[in-house]
This record gives sequence, C-alpha cells and structure tokens, in this order.
Amino acid sequence: MENYQKIEKIGEGTYGVVYKARELTHPNRIVALKKIRLEAEDEGVPSTAIREISLLKEMSDPNIVRLLNIVHADGHKLYLVFEFLDLDLKKYMEALPVSEGGRGKALPDGSGLSKSMGLGEAMVKKFMAQLIEGIRYCHSHRILHRDLKPQNLLIDRDGNLKLADFGLARAFGVPLRTYTHEYSTGVDMWSCGAIFAEMCTRKPLFPGDSEIDEIFKIFRYVDPLVEDKEKERGKKDVMVSDCSFLHRLLGTPDEVAWPGVTSFPDYKPTFPKWKREETRALVPGLEENGLDLLDALLEYDPARRISAKQACMHPYFQYGSSHYSGRTRRH
Repeated sequence: MENYQKIEKIGEGTYGVVYKARELTHPNRIVALKKIRLEAEDEGVPSTAIREISLLKEMSDPNIVRLLNIVHADGHKLYLVFEFLDLDLKKYMEALPVSEGGRGKALPDGSGLSKSMGLGEAMVKKFMAQLIEGIRYCHSHRILHRDLKPQNLLIDRDGNLKLADFGLARAFGVPLRTYTHEYSTGVDMWSCGAIFAEMCTRKPLFPGDSEIDEIFKIFRYVDPLVEDKEKERGKKDVMVSDCSFLHRLLGTPDEVAWPGVTSFPDYKPTFPKWKREETRALVPGLEENGLDLLDALLEYDPARRISAKQACMHPYFQYGSSHYSGRTRRH
C-alpha cells in the first residue's frame, strides 16, 4: 500500500469501503481504492476470491471501469485499485432540473462536466447502448454483475457510462444457487430494464420497502400518488374506478407466463391474481421500439428474456447499439 496515499473516504458499498487516493508513482493519477470487507479477515483472503479478481483484471472494455491493480496487504487485507470517476448515474439524474424530474443538485466538482447534458431521448438511448454493451462484454466472459443500479453506473468527463463493481458478487458475495445459464445472465438483463425505466421516468421502477412489498410492486404497479391516497384512507387496495392513476403492470406470473413458477419454493398460491398490462402505462412517453425492448427486458421467464447480445441488435437501436454508444466513432 506504500504506492497509494488516501485522500478521503468517498463511500461504503456492498463489498467494503471506497477511498479516493493518489498513486504516488504517478502523482497526477487519482484512483478509487476499494478495501474489500472480508467475512473472516483473520483467516486471510480466500484463494477463490483472488482467482476471480485476477480474471477481472484482464477485462478491457470501453464501458467497464478498469481494474488497475490488486494489492494483497498484510496477508489478510485486499485492496482493489480502480480508475477514478466522480459521477454516477444516480447523481447525474439528481442534477437534472426539477422541471425535468431531477432534484436540481450540483454535479460533483471532480466530474469533469460543467453541466448536465440532460436525459432526453438521445441521451437515454446512448446510456442504454453503453450499459447493454458493457453487460454483453461481461456475459461473453461468463461474468455476471448481479448488483446493477444507478449508483454502480459511473459517468466519465466525456459523458460515457461505465459499469463498476462487476464480478464482485461472485468473488465476495453469496454464491448463486444452481440455475440455468439463461437465468444467471437474465438477472442482469432484468436490472437493465429497471434502469431503462428509471432513466425515462426519473424514479425507481419498483421501490419496495420489504421483500413482499417489492414482489407486489412488480406484480402491480401503483402510481405513488395513488399509494399516498391508499395510506391516507387506511386501505390495502383501491378500486380502479376510484382513481385513473392505477395500473396493473407485469401482473402475477402464472404457468403460461413463466413455466414452472408455481413450483418455486417461495411461490404462494394465495398471491393476488393481477393481469399484465402494457408497459406504455409505466413509461407513457417512450417510443414503440423502446417499449418493446423494455417488455423484452422485463420478461418474467428468464429463458425468454432478451440477452445482452440480442438487445444490442434490437430495433430500438435502429443502426445497432455501437452507433449510439459511440464505439463506431472510437475505432
């Protein structure tokens, strides 16, 4: 660790504490230093984690944050050194004017952007192209992200989106159960759909405050205005005729929508039976091809859910995702 000087603590994520630091051998290089939280630190770093992280160091893609170095200190501490980016998609959206669904916050000083470039249709399409191309690269190398959210999507000074924290779930998190390959990669694709909708609406897609609340939010989308009215009235539900803001979105999954779902351990026959409706109700301003892509990303059955490779060729990206992501202009 003698090559790095910590400047300040900038966050605490799923896997540990993150510091802004200076690389002393290159004084002008600022890096993000992630100290990994180990369950049994006194037992040292698991060899499986070392192997996984070593693979991540070989990853190279324009839309993935670079892992520059791995520092194994004192025999039982692990630091990951990443390129430093001061801005993430969540902060970017919060910096949008209130009139555009943001909170009017200032961009971070070190972001390199003098002002937000907005989040109109073209910018959403650019970010979606970069997100899906980054995920396609990960999946083609058999690496899952499993923790995609706006806070893990960083934005550089040129306004390009990059994935951070990819692969760390497998290296340091709870192992996946044995699922099909389609299901594994489908986890990330579902997240892409949720992020897509959030960029369009400026609000989280399914903001559940508990596991069951989250499930019901997915089965049945209720406009927050309606939810407030429900709470005021002390009702658990409200009739459709009571308010026009109520939309049943994805509906309750059944054997037609998701073969085998009723045999899952956590499936409850007592779940209310809501029917699926068009996603247009959720993102009313989105173009037809965008709605079709969102539908494909939010497909219940992981085996039917669109893959990253397929998404890159979806008609939403009329000229191919690389045209909108900027890759065709970089080469």
